[in-house]
Amino acid sequence: MLKGKTAVVTGSTSGIGLGIARALAAQGANLMLNGFGEAGEIEKLRAGLAAEFKVKAAYSGADMTKPEQIREMIAGAGRELGAVDILVNNAGIQHTAPLEEFPEERWDAVIAINLSSSFHTAKAVLPQMRQRNWGRIINIASVHGLVASVQKAAYIAAKHGLVGLTKVIALETAQTRITCNAICPGWVLTPLVQKQIDARAAKEGISVERAKMDLVAEKQPSRDFATPEQIGALAVFLCSEAAAQIRGAALPIDGAWSAQ
Repeated sequence: MLKGKTAVVTGSTSGIGLGIARALAAQGANLMLNGFGEAGEIEKLRAGLAAEFKVKAAYSGADMTKPEQIREMIAGAGRELGAVDILVNNAGIQHTAPLEEFPEERWDAVIAINLSSSFHTAKAVLPQMRQRNWGRIINIASVHGLVASVQKAAYIAAKHGLVGLTKVIALETAQTRITCNAICPGWVLTPLVQKQIDARAAKEGISVERAKMDLVAEKQPSRDFATPEQIGALAVFLCSEAAAQIRGAALPIDGAWSAQ
């Protein structure tokens, strides 16, 4: 379905971003990967995706707090793969602390990566999408773009902002063949979340499996995690013609968390 299209997926060297990148590549999209990791492992991942799905795959180490590096990532995708058709803003970090103890530098970093980077990437790709009158911008927000939890002031402010940015882009492109939507995952079993589970098990002296169930049961009524593959499948659907009139939506994939 996406053969010949170029997709940029930020934060795509692991977890949700990698799940989305794999799903887009499976439909024939060429990939610009971005994210943290050891250089050799990233090259192995890049080459593996290209070989498995028979697509072109490139990598940019752009720092999502640096607008000039973001612009160069988009320009580099154009040079190496062709003009960007699909942009997935997935890069994100987390910090937890009560508001009055929240370090100001962590607030700035979370807002920069989880919100401002999506403004910069969208600003960079929209002119070329308008030129071809086709594009898909998918912002990976969070259930925390819809509801709040304690000790996550920066993350929740950023994700609520990202849902708002999604709506603005959707309105500004409403009479084009460019769409912009947000996906709002709840608990997803990624390496990052597994670290939280392991830490909880160690702290409370319980099994990893018990810690996993306790964590998800606190918020997610389904008592089950979403998967990167499920989120990737939703991203692919949003790129399809069937989703052409889904615009400015914030789509939860959260086991009924936000239904409460």
